[in-house]
Order: sequence, then structure tokens, then C-alpha cells
Amino acid sequence: MTRLLIALLLSTLTFSAWADGCPAEARTQLGTLAEQIRQWDDSYHRLGHSPVSDELYDQARQRLAQWRECFPQPTAKADNPLASARGTLAHPVAHTGLAKLLDEQAVGTWLGTRQEVWIQPKVDGVAVTLVYRQGRLSRVISRGDGLLGQDWSASARKIPAIVQQLPEPLDLVLQGELYWRLDDHVQSAHGGLNARSKVAGLMNRKHLSDIEAAGIGVFIWAWPDGPAAFNERLANLARWGFTDSQRYSQPIQDITHAAHWRAYWYNHPLPFASDGVVLHQAQRAPAERWQASTPYWAVAWKYPAAKALALVRNVRFKIGRTGRITPMLELEPVRLDDRQISRVNVGSLKRWQALDIRPGDQVAISLAGQIIPRLDQVILRNTTRVDLPVPDPLDFHALSCWQLDPGCEEQLLARLTWLSGDQGLALPHIGRETWNILIQAGLIAGFLDWLTLDAAELANIDGFGDRSRARVLDSLHSARQRPFAQWLKALGIPPAARNNLEGGWQTLAAKDTQAWQATDGIGPGRAAQLSAFFRDPHVQALAETLRVAGIDGF
Repeated sequence: MTRLLIALLLSTLTFSAWADGCPAEARTQLGTLAEQIRQWDDSYHRLGHSPVSDELYDQARQRLAQWRECFPQPTAKADNPLASARGTLAHPVAHTGLAKLLDEQAVGTWLGTRQEVWIQPKVDGVAVTLVYRQGRLSRVISRGDGLLGQDWSASARKIPAIVQQLPEPLDLVLQGELYWRLDDHVQSAHGGLNARSKVAGLMNRKHLSDIEAAGIGVFIWAWPDGPAAFNERLANLARWGFTDSQRYSQPIQDITHAAHWRAYWYNHPLPFASDGVVLHQAQRAPAERWQASTPYWAVAWKYPAAKALALVRNVRFKIGRTGRITPMLELEPVRLDDRQISRVNVGSLKRWQALDIRPGDQVAISLAGQIIPRLDQVILRNTTRVDLPVPDPLDFHALSCWQLDPGCEEQLLARLTWLSGDQGLALPHIGRETWNILIQAGLIAGFLDWLTLDAAELANIDGFGDRSRARVLDSLHSARQRPFAQWLKALGIPPAARNNLEGGWQTLAAKDTQAWQATDGIGPGRAAQLSAFFRDPHVQALAETLRVAGIDGF
């Protein structure tokens, strides 16, 4: 089903439903966000194209409603998401909307006051009215604004899934969803696959081929003048040829049953894309009282959000041990799959430059492998472009920042963290936080300054108790007993097979690029890296420091 009057739903939510508060961006971006949503509405409802997923759209709508609460405008016009979708053909019965319940507790509360409730998948397609006269298909009308739609009859008569002649000469009005047929589609694994946009695009064409028509199915979800009993409606629909409705409908008694079928349809194959479930109470208002608004007898419960709309608070540039610059977005915390996400890795400086993400921008994030936050796209840009201290990639590389020079804090800290980690000297009780404390205390300004630390110097550090000081000092002293090969890795030597590193420092440092390249398993690129490493003045100075300290191999 389409986004059915989300604006009306959101107007019923209390201000406390949003945890974002009133950010500084709200005042300056409110108009921009409203205009963006208006464009999405037009594209979705009039053109049948979804620029963003439903879940991002819903979140943007929620944010707009919250920001309007922050800065109310008494003269502002009420939103009508369906304004541009209005057609010229009147529906015999208005298309109602669907309120979206936010969580299991809300669904349980709704169910607690109702009887004879059925659940169906919320088919992700385009809504239509089917009109039969004396049993023959007379007209098919697109949803439009719920009251007036477009005449899709010519294309609909080519679709095999739409019954053209009923077995009985009935005058009948049905409401349902045209969907794109998919083979064994698992929503949790594959998402929507733009199936709705495909159907909308085909139905808006002047000509529909036989092959295209065969790819379209129909799911009837409302028979406004049908029998009072829900199962009787389903049986009649199936007898007439609309079998999906009966096959994918289940009676439920409580939230346990509802949650079961929601999870089942989310994780098991269906012949269509779906974005949640719909709960129908059998009892409803007479058809002549239906309105283009959310009814009391049906609600939607969407599947878990796969994407979140996040507000960027800051952009920080992390510089790694090898000089790689990784932009990190610090976000206004958002929840995604029951996790709170407050930062996301952009991936590379080049990608950040292409996206040009600044504080105040709004981005879409998801979870890669259901674990790692991933940046998907920029949804809305802050009109104020904030200047940022962007590191110059020419200043950082595999041989930069062995000292605490300006701008080198991140890379030096990353080098020290590597040194003490399992891939380096494997020093117990010493990690990034310990190195940072030593740097902030002024005890480390160079890569090997820690070699000469003593108990008296550690005693001046606030927050280090006697036990912590002794443990750190013992661990640092143990580094002197590590073998030469382990020290080479701790220094960050370019990867090479162990048998290619035989001999002491002097032997290895004497090799030039040609000599390295003549070694088995080392190509031209790695040979150049190894030669540059051993000939770098800073690395040579470190080797001398280790020689004086009596470290094996130097």
C-alpha cells in the first residue's frame, strides 16, 4: 500500500514522541525540509517514483512535525501529501488511509479493544479501485488523492491477474493493490527492490505489453459493501479468482499472534514486496461513510526500519597509522534495529569530498551485515555550509608523524596503539587509552619516548593508582625482551614473509629497491615500500635508539 496520509497520522503524535529536541538546524532548515518532502510527495503520488524509501520518508515527516512544534507558524498551510496526485475520476468509495503503529506495545493496545481481527502482509504496490457492472470489469481507477484518481482501465484489461468477468452478474466495488510479481521474495533479505515504482511506471504508460501485464498481480484488501464476516469476504474473493487475499490472511487473537505473522512474512518467501503488516477489524463503518483519512478499523505495523535518517553534528577526520584519512560523522543519536547509532564511517577522504557532508546535513544510514553502521546517502543538505579543518592527504603517509608535531596527534597515537597490540609487541594492559593518558601528561612526544619512563614519572599522573602504575611499567619494560621480528612489526614495516627478514637491522637496511625486488615473493611495489622504510631518516633514528637500548637485532 502507498504512504496513506502520513501527515494526518503524525499530527496525532505528541511532541514527546520525538527525542531530538529542538536542534539549532530546525529554524534554518524547516522550510528546506518541508520543500523536499513536498517534492517527494509529488514524485511518489503523481509520478509513481520513490526517491527515498518509505521509512526515510516517514522519519523525515516526523522530524518536520517536531521542528514545526519547535517553531510554530500560525499561518502555515496544512500539508496534503496527495495534492499533486489528484485525478479526474471519482472513486465510488473513498480510499481510506492507514495509521502506522510505532511498536509492539501500541499494537497490543490497539488489539486490546477490538474483536475479530485479521492480519495481512502490507503489499508494496499501487492502490486501485476495481469497479464491476453486471459482473464485468467496468473501470479501474488509480488511488490519486483518495477521492479522485486516474483512469487505468485500458491497461488493467490486459492484466491476467485482474478478473475481467465475475461468475455472477454483480455490481461490485473492490479496493486493492497492484504489485510486481517476485519469485520467492524474502523482504528481510532483499528489501523492496523498487517493485512499487515498477508497477506505477507501467500503469502510467499509454501502452502495456502482454509480458509486462503478466508480471502484475493484484491483492484485494477491501470490499467496502461486502459481508460483515471477514472470512466470508475472503471466501467470496477467492471464488471469484482473487486468491491472494485468502491465502495471505490470518485471524489473530492477541499481540503474540500478530508478532508471529509479522516476523513470518518478513522472513519467509512471498510473491510480492511488502513493508509491514495490516491489521483489519471485521467490523467497520458503512461504505458511504468512508473518507480519505485514517479509519478506526485498520492500522499498519511496519517491518523493522532498515535505514535511519540521521542529523550530522560534526565531521571528524581520523588519521590512521599508515596516514590514511578516514572521515567520521558524529550524529545526533538514532535507533536502528534496537541499536543506538551516534557515529558512522564515511569510508575515505575521497568519498567524503564527493559527498561534501557538513554539520547540519541529514544522511541515511543502515547496518552492514546487521552490525556495522554504514553511510548510504545524503538526504538533505544544510543551507549553511560549515567550514571544516580538512587534513591535507599530502601531509600524511606511511612514514609521517613519528613525533608529536602539529596535526600528528592522531597518527602517532595510532602508531603506539599498533605497537602495543597483538600485531606488534603484544604488551598487556596497554592500549589506546593508556597511550593517550601518557601523551596528555606530557610524558610522550615521540614514538619511543616511553622506553625510558620510570616510576617517578608515572607517579605524577592523576588517575593512576599504585597498582596501575606498576602494571603499566612492568608491561613497558617487558618490551625490551621481545624478539627482533616482533619489533619490526611494531615499527610498522611493510608486510613481508618472515624468511625475507633474516639478519639484523644493518643487513636489511643495506638492501636497495633492486635487492628487495630480487627476493622471492616481493614485487616492485612492495620492494619500493621496504626500501623507503629502511632508508627513512626518522626510522633510522628509531633504530639507533633501539640499538642503544640494547634491543635484539638492532
